[in-house]
Amino acid sequence: MSKKNRSFAEITKIASDELDVVTVSRPCCDKFYITAHPDKDGRHYSIFENLGRFLHEHNATVVTQDVFGGCELYAGGMDALAQSCGAVEWPVTWIEGYGLAPKKLTGTQVYAISGMSVEPVRHKGCIVGGVFEDDDARYCLLGDLRPDDISCSPPEQAQATLEKIEAALGTVGMDFCDVVRTWFYINDILSWYTEFNIVRTRFFGERGVFDCLVPASTGVGVANPAGAAIVAEVFAIKAKNSHNVGISAVESPLQCPAVDYKSSFSRAVEVVLPDHRRLYISGTASIGADGRTAHVGNVQKQIALTMEVAEAILRSRGMEWADTSRAIAYFKYIEDAPLLDEFCRRNNLHHMPIAVAHGDICREDLLFEIELDAVLAR
Repeated sequence: MSKKNRSFAEITKIASDELDVVTVSRPCCDKFYITAHPDKDGRHYSIFENLGRFLHEHNATVVTQDVFGGCELYAGGMDALAQSCGAVEWPVTWIEGYGLAPKKLTGTQVYAISGMSVEPVRHKGCIVGGVFEDDDARYCLLGDLRPDDISCSPPEQAQATLEKIEAALGTVGMDFCDVVRTWFYINDILSWYTEFNIVRTRFFGERGVFDCLVPASTGVGVANPAGAAIVAEVFAIKAKNSHNVGISAVESPLQCPAVDYKSSFSRAVEVVLPDHRRLYISGTASIGADGRTAHVGNVQKQIALTMEVAEAILRSRGMEWADTSRAIAYFKYIEDAPLLDEFCRRNNLHHMPIAVAHGDICREDLLFEIELDAVLAR
C-alpha cells in the first residue's frame, strides 16, 4: 500500500554500530529519530559524515540536534557538520560532561522530517528551532536556548532562559501550556539545582502550567561552549482538534511524583494521535518510592533500579523496551558506561538507540540517569 493511501503509522528501525534510526511513517511525512555513534577508528567527526549521508538519501530536514562531547571540539565540529550536512540552519545543543577528555565525541541525536515543510523559529534573528504541522496538531521543537547575558547569576540566567523560551513559543502562537517536554542542561548543577527549581516552579506558577500540563523533563549537569549557566530545549504541541489528540501526564508506578520533593516535572507524558502513541519519559534515576536516593555508591544497582523504574512506566502504557525511539544514558563517571551494556546483555534487552553522555546527575549521590522516548502504532 502506498503512503498516500495508508491511514496508519508504520514504524521501522535501522540499527548498526554507527547509526540507529527509528522512522515513523505517516501519510503526511516521515519522522526520523536518529542516533549516531562514533566509528571504531576513533575519528571525531565520523558521526556527522554518517548523519549527512542518511539525511541526503532521505531528503530529510533537521529540526533540532544534540551533540555530546568536548567543548574544545565545538568549532571544528560545527565546520565538519556543515561539510557533511550542508548549511546548519537548525539549533545545535552541544554539551560536555565535567572531566571528559576534551578530544572526544560520544554521539549525536537528531530529529528530522521529510515530506513536510519545516519553518524556522527565530528569536532576535537567530534560528532557535522549527515548527511544522499536520492535520492533527502544530509541533514546535526549540534548542540551544540560553541567556544573552552570561554574567548574571545562575538563577537570573535560568529566569532569562525561561523567558526566551516563552518568547520563541509566542512567535508561533504557543505558550508554556503547550509544552510537553523540556531539557535543562545546567552548568555546575550541584551548586544551584535548588535555586533552579525555585525559579522554574515560580515561573510555572505564574504562567499557569500547574493548571494545565506539567511537562516531562531532564535536568543534568553539563557544560556548554558558550559558558552559560544553563542551556534548554523544548518540545511543544498545539492540538487542532482535541478529539484527535490526547496529551496527559503519566505517573511512575515505582516512584512518587517529582513535585513531592519540589521538582516541577512529570515522570512522563503521553501523546496520543489517531495512528500512533508517543511516550516521553523524563530523566529517571535511582530514587525510591520515598523520594530518597537508593543504592548509594553502587552504580550497578543504581542502573538496575533505574531501568526497572523506566520499564514500569513503559509497561503501564502497554509498551516495552523494543518501542524505544531515542534514549540518552547519563553517567557521573563515564568509565561506568560499559555497565549499562552489561545490564542489557544480562537482561536480554535488544539493541536500542541510546546515546551515551557524561554529566552530573541532580544529586551528588546519583551515578546514572536515563531518559527515553517510545512510540507505538495504534
